[in-house]
Amino acid sequence: MTTKLLRGVLIVLVLLALIACVSGASKDNQNVIYVLKIEGMITEGTALDVVEGLQEAEKIGAEAVLIELDTPGGVVDSTRKITEAILNSQTPVITYVTPKGAIAASAGSFILVSSNIAAMSPGTTTGAAMPVSIGIEGRKTADNKTIKFYAGHVESIAASRGRNATQAKRFVTDNDVLNENTALERGIIDLIAEDETELLNAVDGMTVEVDGENRTLATKDASLYIKKKSMRSSVLKILGNPQIAFILFMVGLYGLIFGFMSPGTYVPEMIGAICMILALYGMGLFDVNMFGVLLIVIAVILFIAEALTPTFGILTTGGTVCLIIGALILPKEPLLFNPEWFRGFLLTILGIAGATAAFFLFALGAVLKTRKRKVKVGGEELIGQVTKAETEINEEEGTIKIHGEIWNARTQTVERINKGEKVVIVARDGLTLSVKRKE
Repeated sequence: MTTKLLRGVLIVLVLLALIACVSGASKDNQNVIYVLKIEGMITEGTALDVVEGLQEAEKIGAEAVLIELDTPGGVVDSTRKITEAILNSQTPVITYVTPKGAIAASAGSFILVSSNIAAMSPGTTTGAAMPVSIGIEGRKTADNKTIKFYAGHVESIAASRGRNATQAKRFVTDNDVLNENTALERGIIDLIAEDETELLNAVDGMTVEVDGENRTLATKDASLYIKKKSMRSSVLKILGNPQIAFILFMVGLYGLIFGFMSPGTYVPEMIGAICMILALYGMGLFDVNMFGVLLIVIAVILFIAEALTPTFGILTTGGTVCLIIGALILPKEPLLFNPEWFRGFLLTILGIAGATAAFFLFALGAVLKTRKRKVKVGGEELIGQVTKAETEINEEEGTIKIHGEIWNARTQTVERINKGEKVVIVARDGLTLSVKRKE
């Protein structure tokens, strides 16, 4: 009986071990699709996220990398880093404009055509990559030299992936905008898919070229690994936004100035220095027009000069104009400014300029009001103030309490003031104050 029981237990254990081995082998053999999401404006944080993701996908042996796109465009240098990383990836890359209603505009169209396989969801669009410049007159088309460069660049990327290079070039030269059906007809994308599952089933068995070698994709029923954004890339994404960098720059500048004007607390200087360092770092993540920075500095100098030497608003007006113009021409990113972003940036500029002008006009009013006051120093400050008699006051003696101090007091006439009555200080002689009864 005991032998049969032991034999049964051993059989069960062997079966469990076999099941575990088969399950583990099945799990190990399951293909993994590494998913990266590009949402919102493309900044240095976005580039870091993509580069790190492609490296990690290669290390874990992912079958492919799926980049899900929904972006209005972004910083040129960051876009270049992303396309370069995709073109040199050792893992096949699939770009997918999703969800429905998403866009891959401006810089996003460069990323879309750079992948091994490009796809779009229904109701999505891509294109509109003509470079623009920005100034006091608003957004306008960039110079011909800039347009030719970016047109040639996206044409080269598309040709390297076997896509319609002529149409890709028209994204830049003619600002073409394509929906998913037209993009498929004109050879910009490879397929249209409702969702991730349909996309992965459709590309299963496709052959792509990676590093000079043909590779057949096995994506059907693959598991998805969604990359989480790192703290570093999130911070860089925030700092690389020109709006955030501009606000930090202004806060830093004002903090340093107010700290130097009223030394001793060290708080304004510390906050100003931190904000200035973050702003300068953020500005290093996108192209900056140094003339714009100079105009902003001149604006702040004019504001301070107004507060120190009031000119009845003339310097404040000049400073406000310099601040608005300087901020408008501060960034130089030809693939960054979609209309919605520009309107938000313009509102930010006008808000900061208005608040700054209002502050310094208020400071001007306070300075002028102070200057109109009669100068009083020392004991003269007490004249005209009202207090109570601490004792009876007559022509020879008495006391009052003012500002927490006991003073000798007397009347200038024969009047007698009783204790507790209100008196007005009318003169001072040494340590004795002359008072009269308050009417």
